[in-house]
Amino acid sequence: MASETINGSQLDTMGQRAQRAETQLAQLSNQQRNSGLEAMASALVTHTDDILAANQRDLANAVDLKASFVDRLTLTEQRIAEMAAGMRQVAQLPDPIGSVDKMWKNEAGLMIGKQRVPLGVIGIIFEARPNVTADASALSFKSGNAVMLRGGKEAIETNIAISDVLRAALKELGVDENSVQLVHDTSHETANEMMALTKYLDVLIPRGGRGLIQRVVATAKVPVIETGAGNCHIYVDQYAELQMAVDITVNAKVQRPSVCNAAEKLVIHSAVADDYLPVIAAALTDQGVQLRGDERACAIVPTMIKATDEDWDEEYNDLIMAVKVVDSEDEAIAHINAHNTKHSEAIITDNYQNGQRFLQQIDAACVYINASTRFTDGFEFGFGAEIGISTQKLHARGPMGLHELTSTKYIIYGDGQVRQ
Repeated sequence: MASETINGSQLDTMGQRAQRAETQLAQLSNQQRNSGLEAMASALVTHTDDILAANQRDLANAVDLKASFVDRLTLTEQRIAEMAAGMRQVAQLPDPIGSVDKMWKNEAGLMIGKQRVPLGVIGIIFEARPNVTADASALSFKSGNAVMLRGGKEAIETNIAISDVLRAALKELGVDENSVQLVHDTSHETANEMMALTKYLDVLIPRGGRGLIQRVVATAKVPVIETGAGNCHIYVDQYAELQMAVDITVNAKVQRPSVCNAAEKLVIHSAVADDYLPVIAAALTDQGVQLRGDERACAIVPTMIKATDEDWDEEYNDLIMAVKVVDSEDEAIAHINAHNTKHSEAIITDNYQNGQRFLQQIDAACVYINASTRFTDGFEFGFGAEIGISTQKLHARGPMGLHELTSTKYIIYGDGQVRQ
């Protein structure tokens, strides 16, 4: 299916439809929303062949894209089944809407409560990860929000197929299918128009590489939740157990290098670098990882490529890792905080004090002791799925599940009070 051209008035129409859908969503019970999620999950599985056929059309046009980008774009029967499983897990989560965080009585005798409510209409601009279409739709629907999705041109056929399946499933249930809408036009002009759709969008969430995220943050008039470019580090300190350091570093780099929670940098203490680095480097290169080291790392493992200043800030999304040797935990923390993207950082250590200090001083959404950064994921955190990994500090931080897609309002009960 070819992309249709869209203009501001058509985006306005989509916004109006989303607001009407939001009104209906607010009236649905948790059971009705869960039924909608089950119907959408079943429809994904039923229409697997149609979705895979659309994905093949996108992949046929991806000849000039690097392998990591193609990996994010590619769907398989298993990945579609996982998307459906994520939807069903979201359906099993507690209802985030209507709960009262706290309630108290003021001096005038008013009972004041703080209640969870949907954000409203969520806009999402994302790149070549078609699973976002399903994950974002599921979380938005469960939390009572309508969603307007705008994906990249590389995945347009797949995104259209997925959104059509989800919309048809909702319509069959008698739920407004405009709870989920996909912008078919993938031009930069339409993205810019969407960023200015303040009359209809309550929040905008970009998902993709650093370039996309920075453009949305710099351009949007709609409030933005900044999500995660991932320049993530593994720090191996002088008290690390070698095999653990090898296993975690290889997993964090290799298990799926194209995603934002994959490790991009290895920082290692000089006290163990001579012994540990050759072993870790061999394990990484055996998995096809290209290593780029600072001067000291290259002296220990001469096969490394010399790192440039740009390497320390680069999110590779590929089988590439830069290595730095440091003389202290202070130096490691300073280096990581200077170059990270506030996403996920890990220390490998058997020293309790060092681990706690790393937890306290590293500025990131998720900080690990003796575990892979690959666990920064809504599914792994028990959220069912995620709308993204927030790397900012306002409203939400880290994997964004249902709770992060709500706001609050105050509800006040009186019995005739007037202010004196």
